[in-house]
Amino acid sequence: MMPLTLAETGEENIIKKIGGSQEVKKHLENLGFVVGGTVTIINTISGNLIVNVKDARVAISREMAQKIMI
Repeated sequence: MMPLTLAETGEENIIKKIGGSQEVKKHLENLGFVVGGTVTIINTISGNLIVNVKDARVAISREMAQKIMI
């Protein structure tokens, strides 16, 4: 298991665990990040990530991406 920030661009990954406070988990869940779901990094800009999750593109900060384990 590793944080999403270490994944390769364009590689599809399965979310294994989501860390952080209950608020952070709920926020990520609302964006479509759920355990068992897939996530693909589209681009990295200044450490922040643009990812494809549930057929939608979402921008998340590096801090948020560190809490998503793949």
